[in-house]
Amino acid sequence: MDRRAFLRAVGPTTAVGLAGCIGGRSANTDYDVGMGAKVFRPQELRVEPGTTVTWLNTSKQGHTVTAYEDTLPEGADFFASGGFESEQAARDAWGNSSDGTLFEGQSFEHTFEVRGEYPYFCIPHERGGMVGTVVVTDDPETTEE
Repeated sequence: MDRRAFLRAVGPTTAVGLAGCIGGRSANTDYDVGMGAKVFRPQELRVEPGTTVTWLNTSKQGHTVTAYEDTLPEGADFFASGGFESEQAARDAWGNSSDGTLFEGQSFEHTFEVRGEYPYFCIPHERGGMVGTVVVTDDPETTEE
């Protein structure tokens, strides 16, 4: 069973069990990384090559998903909400008109093919520490490479 199928199967039961802890909202399990006020949840996600990761803005604030371009693994594709081709283009577009912003309930997806670490950040909340990492590995269950 793949991870999303498992989450879809156990998500409703988990949401009922945790309803008091999460303010009564039902859990949306069709995403891998949620966005809080100034945090990605989880902050680190480990996946196998070829996995498509989905970020969902679960916050009332607008957020972006933007790769730190200079730290991507060799041969890896740059990624950013808004479809920009570089980190600078994403920063410029957000600074000029908030392009690339995901509002509450909006999502962004990227498929990771190349093994390695992919640090990323939210442009408006980067200084507040809203950063995350996707680690692409053949064994995502381990915590060490």
